[in-house]
Amino acid sequence: MKGVIVNQSDRSLELSDIAEPEIKQGELLIKVSHAGVNRTDIATREGKSGYASNPVLGVEVAGTVAEAYGSSFFSPGDRVMGLVYGGGYAEYAVMPADRAMTIPESLSFMEAAAIPEVFLTAYQTLYWIGKLQKQETVLIHAGASGVGTAAIQLAKQLSDAKVIVTAGSTRKLDFCRELGADILINYKTQAFDEEVLKATDGEGADLILDFIGADYWDKNLASIKNEGRWVLIGVLGGGELEKVNLMSIMSKYIQLTGTLLTPRSDVYKAELSQEFIKAAGTYLEQTSIRPVIDVTFPLEKANEAHQHMEDNRNIGKIILSMPPVEK
Repeated sequence: MKGVIVNQSDRSLELSDIAEPEIKQGELLIKVSHAGVNRTDIATREGKSGYASNPVLGVEVAGTVAEAYGSSFFSPGDRVMGLVYGGGYAEYAVMPADRAMTIPESLSFMEAAAIPEVFLTAYQTLYWIGKLQKQETVLIHAGASGVGTAAIQLAKQLSDAKVIVTAGSTRKLDFCRELGADILINYKTQAFDEEVLKATDGEGADLILDFIGADYWDKNLASIKNEGRWVLIGVLGGGELEKVNLMSIMSKYIQLTGTLLTPRSDVYKAELSQEFIKAAGTYLEQTSIRPVIDVTFPLEKANEAHQHMEDNRNIGKIILSMPPVEK
């Protein structure tokens, strides 16, 4: 089969002939239709992180079940989406059966491939960690990113939250508004901490979803409400701070939590997938919550897909489509 691996000499992506993966008890072999592109794939390509020992990139797929080994719930031909431990950029991938999610009839394979990583990350950070309550205020940085667009919709639909977003262009902010964001802040032309305080009568946000890290540290401290929750899910603006005044966290009674999804255990991902579908499945079926797709590239143009993400040009997800499979 065809799959994308990393050229170790220059860290570029290569479409290669590779062996079809083997499945074990409790796993599904998925005939992949589409796969999502994520920043964790870029980090893995660059050698900065990795997932398991799979040489093939990709952590989320949508397709049909080709084989089901020991699963009583899924059968060959079923349409599924979900997270994989690498291997997504290929014609076939292996997925644990207990974290496979049935694709709603309202969604195409392309749309379904845009759901697992970003919506599960958004659900995890908003609810499992962030404990978002009805009508609270949430500040979502990188609002037009994949996780950002998912978080806006979940916060509005599930919690009727007041959603404040930051993004770097009018185009991106306008799109966030279409998804339901209430307060739009252009971080390039506005001081977002000042705007957050204006929008909350000086109190600050109950919850912050932070993709940026070091560069936003001081402004996030100013933007968060006393006893607020701050979830760190990315370090696009740097992962190290020269000075941190711990008293500034203590004096506002802040709960600061860091998290990643890809390295989590099978059990964690399975439980998260199942709870997400229970909470949001009906909204997906009714399309009141929808995946946001920026662009689709064929598998052989995976390098271009990565460059598109690195250039920060996307609103929503970047998707790879697989070539027709012949067996």
